[in-house]
Amino acid sequence: MVEHTFDPGFWGVLIVTEPAVATSLDAVAIVDEMHRLATQLLQADLSALSDAQVEYVAAETERVVARVTAAGDQQLVEVETRNLPRKTGRRNILAYMHDVLRMTRPGRRRTRVQAIATFTDLTGQPLQPELPTLAAAFADGRVGPDHVHAVMDVLDQIPAAIAHDVTAAAERTMAEYATWMTPPEIERAGARLLAHLDPDGVLTDLEDRRRRRKLWINRQRADGTSKLTATLTPELRARLATFLDVWARPGMNNPDDPDSPTGAIQDADPERLEAAAERDLRTPAQLNHDALNALLQAVFDDGLLGKTHRGLPIQLIVKADLADLQRAAGLAATADGTLIDIEDLIRTGATVQPWLAIFVDATAAPLYLGRGTRLASMEQRLASFARPGGDSCSAPGCDVPATRAEMHHAHTDWGDGGGTDIDNLAPACTRHHHMIGNRPGDYTTRMIGSGPDAGRCTWQLNTAPGTPPRRPRINRKPDIGHRFRHILTETRNNIHPTPDKPDQRRAPDQHGQPEPGPPDDPPHPPRFHYTDLQHATPAELALYAALLDHAYPN
Repeated sequence: MVEHTFDPGFWGVLIVTEPAVATSLDAVAIVDEMHRLATQLLQADLSALSDAQVEYVAAETERVVARVTAAGDQQLVEVETRNLPRKTGRRNILAYMHDVLRMTRPGRRRTRVQAIATFTDLTGQPLQPELPTLAAAFADGRVGPDHVHAVMDVLDQIPAAIAHDVTAAAERTMAEYATWMTPPEIERAGARLLAHLDPDGVLTDLEDRRRRRKLWINRQRADGTSKLTATLTPELRARLATFLDVWARPGMNNPDDPDSPTGAIQDADPERLEAAAERDLRTPAQLNHDALNALLQAVFDDGLLGKTHRGLPIQLIVKADLADLQRAAGLAATADGTLIDIEDLIRTGATVQPWLAIFVDATAAPLYLGRGTRLASMEQRLASFARPGGDSCSAPGCDVPATRAEMHHAHTDWGDGGGTDIDNLAPACTRHHHMIGNRPGDYTTRMIGSGPDAGRCTWQLNTAPGTPPRRPRINRKPDIGHRFRHILTETRNNIHPTPDKPDQRRAPDQHGQPEPGPPDDPPHPPRFHYTDLQHATPAELALYAALLDHAYPN
């Protein structure tokens, strides 16, 4: 016999039979066993374990905590079903959760329960959770409570007009990414996904975005300062972000420092800039303010912004998928990480400078410089940005845009004899660039030479001698739009099966990621003419080059 004593003012004393007997009180014995195991875990000696074992214990403990929390959420359903709040004198379930269960944020907890717990209908049959994929990951411990709330916050921003199949695909996509992202990363990835929720261009409202655009200088306050209120279009935001990357740097354009360099950072004397940066105590917001002030002064005086930044030209640099250009819908990515509507891109396309990126055959652009120079050329920076994943740092989980990244000799380091060639270069932010080395805890990078990820960079964490090696990883963050479109197609096939539509799912690639299938719906008719030069003859290439030179003489 096992005796369990609870608060006599509420439950009294219960006497339970042997745990081996299947009864409705098995959960009580399980909780008691969990307390016993928790006591042993607290008293366990970790000093005798290896580093890998300590890491395993810590990681699996967090997983157990998540699974137990998921079980606790399901128990709240039973609490409410039995009307225990009223039976214990509480006015509602929130008061019961606060007073009896001593939860600090019962409202937030109940919101999560409504989304991931399993309820029953009037006949007692279980209903599928509102977020089934996220609920399964939470019950398995692959995501924690904070991950769940981060995904819920993203999904809560989906407009009601979005179709059910799109919402279901978004839930599956975010639940998948939540299994390896941190909550802040989930929020940033979710912001990118929300921009992709209209892949067919059905709900795109360009006029509505134009109507909301504004920039307003508010009334001066007593100290003479004013607030600037603005709602920016994606096009203006991209231009502003590029400008701040170049001018709003520590030491630059400081009105309080007469020796501070002015203008763009690449035009500044390095020694003078370094000295000014050490004296600079401004906040990032103050840096932005002073940079804008300096820009307006330069516009009035000279109108110059400089020529290049980190090897990229200081102008709006955009890449887009050919399929999105064909149907004139979807999103394009700028070098600073901004997403621009394809219609906006097409509208401004007549005034931009075109660049042709060819990834299969050699081009006339100097993409292979060997040991002649250590720094990447502008053509190499543009080609790297145009590659899959090239719009941000190549380190897994990093979202630093290409305008703030350096070019890293990824396969063979420059110090080890590596050449400055396009197939040896990958973008890396300053922080991750400094984490590359041969010591345990550093990263080893390699370029993938073939397969669906050809041209991308893998990052592998170096482990101590005698410990299992870590798996090389790729930064999959930039792939979320393509991954979502694939899951959307799969979800639509599951929700709306048709006998005349073949199965569009694809086998997983070498990294376990399913290859995206073809678009579910036929593309919109092209609104402009395009030409595929991948398999063009030399004569055709020469002809099109002459046409481009004639169309864009500058």
